[in-house]
Amino acid sequence: MVSNETVAVPVPRGNYIPATRSGNTIRTAGMTPRRSGELVVVGRVGDRVDLDRAREAAALAVTNALAAASAMLEPHEHLRCAEMTVYISCAADFTRLSAVADGASDVLAAHPDRPGLPARSAVGVYALPDAAPVEVALIAEAVTR
Repeated sequence: MVSNETVAVPVPRGNYIPATRSGNTIRTAGMTPRRSGELVVVGRVGDRVDLDRAREAAALAVTNALAAASAMLEPHEHLRCAEMTVYISCAADFTRLSAVADGASDVLAAHPDRPGLPARSAVGVYALPDAAPVEVALIAEAVTR
């Protein structure tokens, strides 16, 4: 699922901010698949969440991360995503982590203002906040148009 929807900067669910900027480097907090503050998918991948639904969750999570990162830009800048980490809450025997992370990569690859793909890590974990199946964090660069 590649999303073209406009998303507001997610409201933090704890004591942190959605993104920071130091010079031209922008880092986002980990973003989960929330829409209007509500998780749209919960559970572990390979248990309650199947691969297709996990990919959709990763797409929404990266869309939220892009919203947070884009809020740090000046009007004459655009993002160049350098690194993406996709955390996947998964069953012990689930190994298709890269396939889940591809859901997030597909969003980045399809966006005309963000050419190319970042370096990426897909990490299996036992649990994520509020039983989210995925969490995505970006490191990006603010580039002058």
